[in-house]
Amino acid sequence: MKNFWVDLPTPFYILAPMEAVTDVVFRHVIADAAAPDVWFSEFTNATGWAVAGDRAIGGRLVKTDDEQPIVAQLWGSAPEAMEKLARHCAELGFDGIDINMGCPDKSATKSGGGAAMICNPENAAAIIAAAKTSGLPVSVKTRLGYSRIDEWQEWLTHILQQDVVNLTIHLRTKKEMSKVPAHFELIPAIKQLRDEIAPHTLLTINGDIRDRAHGDELVAETGVDGVMIGRGVFHNPFAFSTNPAPRSREALLSLLRRQLDLYDHYSNHTGRPYETLKRFYKIYVRDFDGAAELRDKLMHTKTTDEVRRILASLV
Repeated sequence: MKNFWVDLPTPFYILAPMEAVTDVVFRHVIADAAAPDVWFSEFTNATGWAVAGDRAIGGRLVKTDDEQPIVAQLWGSAPEAMEKLARHCAELGFDGIDINMGCPDKSATKSGGGAAMICNPENAAAIIAAAKTSGLPVSVKTRLGYSRIDEWQEWLTHILQQDVVNLTIHLRTKKEMSKVPAHFELIPAIKQLRDEIAPHTLLTINGDIRDRAHGDELVAETGVDGVMIGRGVFHNPFAFSTNPAPRSREALLSLLRRQLDLYDHYSNHTGRPYETLKRFYKIYVRDFDGAAELRDKLMHTKTTDEVRRILASLV
């Protein structure tokens, strides 16, 4: 199959996979605001799917044809399960497989997946090899290390030796979670390591990157290939835009209305209750007069129609 990574602009921008956030609904909202160059699914448990099928993963792999290129981000510690789900993703029409080797949550690490892969490099290599049987280009998203920053050189050397198409590095350790600033100071040394071991592997940075303007600054300073933005979209849903100007209240609320419509449209596919929408309201209802009061009203709603009525009453 075609390796879309080689045709991307330089630098390229990716919307980070975020659990219970970057589903098919929110991805389309971001597409309306300002689209990245690459989409990722939410991270999906290969072992759960291999045992129980689609009911084990909910709507995590729901996508649409206009999301291109889109990568399925998978996690798990069983190569057999990874092979099965990776091949299934190829059948579903995904353009690539990304293996999550950085998630610090216990739901992933307790079974040897996510950031726990850092502690088991041999199995990490087996997982990558299993994903490659799908015929799709395989990439990896990971962290600097598990407990210590100085683990990065040995760990990233090992991953770069596995011939992956792209390596995304969240610039913190598993232990650090998101409690400390990202280690931007390590980017030049990491790039030098990439250049020495696997110059054909694209290098993407992640962690504390606010928007495209910030990403462009880091690229200019370090020469990395790609930038992945995650939590930055919570502060600015237009984070991928080339226009840094602040957006109006109506522009923000228009995105909220769009998310309400998309939620209703895809609710049968995602299966997520209305309450899960409330985590998004702070993205759109901010930085304008009366935002706090409006947000409080929306947090007491129980349906999307109730939210629409409140928004329609604004002057």
